[in-house]
Amino acid sequence: MSADLVRLSAATLSQALARGDVSSVEVTRAHLDRIAAVDGDVHAYLHVSDEQALATAAGVDKARAAGEDLHPLAGVPIAVKDVVVTRGLPTTAGSKILEGWVPPYDATLVSRLKAAGLPILGKTNMDEFAMGSSTEHSAYGNTHNPWDLTRIPGGSGGGSAAAVGAYEAPLAIGTDTGGSIRQPAAVTGTVGVKPTYGSVSRYGLIALASSLDQAGPVTRTVLDAALLHELIGGHDPLDSTSLTDPVPDLVGAARLGAAGDLSGVRIGVVRELGGEGYQPGVLARFTESLELLQAAGAEVVEVSCPHFDYALAAYYLILPAEASSNLAKFDGMRFGLRVEPSEGPVTAERVMAATRGAGFGDEVKRRIILGTYALSAGYYDAYYGSAQKVRTLIQRDFAAAFAQVDVLVSPTAPTTAFRLGEKLDDPLAMYLNDVATIPVNLAGVPGISVPSGLSDDGLPVGFQVIAPARADDRLYRIGAALEAALEERWGGPLLEQAPELETNR
Repeated sequence: MSADLVRLSAATLSQALARGDVSSVEVTRAHLDRIAAVDGDVHAYLHVSDEQALATAAGVDKARAAGEDLHPLAGVPIAVKDVVVTRGLPTTAGSKILEGWVPPYDATLVSRLKAAGLPILGKTNMDEFAMGSSTEHSAYGNTHNPWDLTRIPGGSGGGSAAAVGAYEAPLAIGTDTGGSIRQPAAVTGTVGVKPTYGSVSRYGLIALASSLDQAGPVTRTVLDAALLHELIGGHDPLDSTSLTDPVPDLVGAARLGAAGDLSGVRIGVVRELGGEGYQPGVLARFTESLELLQAAGAEVVEVSCPHFDYALAAYYLILPAEASSNLAKFDGMRFGLRVEPSEGPVTAERVMAATRGAGFGDEVKRRIILGTYALSAGYYDAYYGSAQKVRTLIQRDFAAAFAQVDVLVSPTAPTTAFRLGEKLDDPLAMYLNDVATIPVNLAGVPGISVPSGLSDDGLPVGFQVIAPARADDRLYRIGAALEAALEERWGGPLLEQAPELETNR
């Protein structure tokens, strides 16, 4: 029974719970058992909250028995990326500098999860402070891809994607600064959504780059993502960048798309997001997916976004600059790790230097140094200022493209999951994994990655759909249509083709 429960979608679990076919305690216990059985190999979690999750589940079961009106996802368990603060649960952002820190408050999205009655299974592994594309920069060890344990699960949110892909959670929360939800989804065969900037509250996210960061859902189906997105979305007065717009009917859009009719929809293929540097198998699955969308009635045209060629360079100036400012608060004085110099006077400056030297990993140090340099006197206009101008040009490219088409599409990532350690010594090669996802964050528009099959190496490939700001519902319509067409071709979800993980029990 437990093995069956962990393979059900969140929407199916929701229906089973509502009918009384199963209890939330049973569902939550099944996922905790799965974590105990396989996470020693996957390492998706940094902290598992057994007692709290089961207590929440028991509360939901009691409320349901009493006839209370519950949220559709009440009782469905969820995992949360460790960059999202959780009252009473450790939150480390994958860094030694926050080891053991237990926040005194919840992020807004966590408050919404708790209010809706979703048991939180635990906190998932990630690249330190969300800086990375492979979850190899976590201070607490690598996460492994459930499809092949020798390969990366993407990053920075590899833990959330791996947890969902390994059936250790039906739902997860990720954060996406330059692709950290969508790229892990692509390489693990899961669904990942980066919402419109400001449509999901950032209050309680440990900031990397404040103008780029956005939380969103990681799931196994497009409908599950829509259900979770509607729950966590909406205005938050605690977030100064929060949009006041109501959340669109995302669930309705997903159900409409699943019906398979895309008549009248214009889809733009971004010329600059394909070709050289993309694996042949990735491009082949992308072309096949386009053909399925055309068969559903969509019109497919090519569009050009010429300034996308400069997005990677602009991003890796803007992000480090904002990160160097945001991470200045980790100084050994107020919270987190404190390291005093081994000899000499104990001054604030020397404590800060010792703490940051011991608490930050190499990638974080690299980006802080780069960002501080880009913001320094004499270089601001040449680097950071110029990058912001490129950002404006990218936003104009999107505006021009969306004047012609309803959505834009591309492969989510240029390659499938590479082997652990393969690119650790080459940061520039690592950064290129985000080439197709970064423009979305620079412009603040929404994007989704949907599994589109297996490449020639037998590993998952993602199909990215991009919509205009505030038009997140378009992602779900197109994504669900593609998902339905592909599942008909495959005879079921892509994850059913993944090799079974060995269990230790």
